[in-house]
Amino acid sequence: MEPLEIASIKGFRDIFPEEARAWQWIEAEARRVFEVFGFLEIKTPLLEKTELFSRSIGQETDIVSKEMYTFHDIGGRSLTLRPEATASVTRAYIQHRPYQAYPIQKLYSIGPMFRHERPQKGRFRQFYQINAELFGDPGPKSDADMICMAVFLFQSLGLDHVILNLNSLGCPVCRPRFKEELKGYLADKGPRLCEDCQRRADSNPLRVFDCKVDGCREVVSEAPSITGFLCQACREHFESLQNYLSDLDIPFILNSQLVRGLDYYNRTTFEMQTERLGAQNAVAGGGRYDGLVKLLGGPDHPAIGFAVGLERVAALIEDSRPFQDKRPDLFIAALGEAAGNEAFKWAEALRRKGLWVEFDYGSGGLKSQMKKADRLGARQVLIVGDNELAAGRGVLRHMLRKEQVEVELKDLRTVLEGMLKDETERESRD
Repeated sequence: MEPLEIASIKGFRDIFPEEARAWQWIEAEARRVFEVFGFLEIKTPLLEKTELFSRSIGQETDIVSKEMYTFHDIGGRSLTLRPEATASVTRAYIQHRPYQAYPIQKLYSIGPMFRHERPQKGRFRQFYQINAELFGDPGPKSDADMICMAVFLFQSLGLDHVILNLNSLGCPVCRPRFKEELKGYLADKGPRLCEDCQRRADSNPLRVFDCKVDGCREVVSEAPSITGFLCQACREHFESLQNYLSDLDIPFILNSQLVRGLDYYNRTTFEMQTERLGAQNAVAGGGRYDGLVKLLGGPDHPAIGFAVGLERVAALIEDSRPFQDKRPDLFIAALGEAAGNEAFKWAEALRRKGLWVEFDYGSGGLKSQMKKADRLGARQVLIVGDNELAAGRGVLRHMLRKEQVEVELKDLRTVLEGMLKDETERESRD
């Protein structure tokens, strides 16, 4: 029987160490930025009751109607792999009531989401998001604070070309009038709309603004603007937000065609866009969702949040790689059984001190081991044979400078620990 090669599922992919290093750096920068703004990490389950997403996202959205990974478990419950994070974080907020300790809750999360949509550049069926959510404040200042944090994050990642797009979606008071006006405008545009947007035009007309099909984009380019329908409260909120951003010297583009694909958004909506990813130009997006907590059975608490697409950000930094690649601090090239046994103990002791140490598991010759050290990119190589071990002296070779010195093997752990840490600090300064 021939061995069966099992490949990954379409739209799901493996992230190997070189790419994972970029992800780790992005995640570390996100954690650093979020935590100086007072956000703390929350981890929610990948699997939730289907009702959570159908109620929050909306039955008429593509996500709920076509894209969710939903199944029934052994007990007959309908469960869904989370397609986005906000609903899960809101469910946790309602269930565990952290607002009883403090009224403003700032939470962030990092992890995978799942949607059964067509895989393409920057879009996968298992994709990763960085999310931030702020509960408890209804005003434009918290909107500006969230947007400032998103802008600061992209600046910290070296992505100064990302452009902030801004709009207001109104509220339950003023948006219904706009939706009726939009329905009337779209009523005779059916032949120019794609099949999905022909359906959306009546059930969820704002979603037509979000379509990437050229014909649909042409139609909405001449559509009524929601900003002309805002009530006084929404208009004042939106104007105050713009003033706060201007005071912070944060540039933005007013984009009246910007909407969010989920039903729970209201008032402020924003996207961080770039021209470097083709049609998938949004690398982050979010907005206010003041009614979601109440919709899901909680108190009537306001909220705002945003999500960053990790794959898309990683694609943007792919060429610049604005971080140092990790490589071993030391490779121990041991020649002979006694030296090999001693090297094993040195390596384990140095690792406990926080140093990355590698050695050859086999018994290769010096040339073979030096090649392995070079392929790994080791900073330094300690060369020790049985003769050197008996004499109490080894050779420490600096691989980049092509220099080597003799070192005393007595108290080697202490000596190497100091030398390697000094070398690592010097390289990080350079």
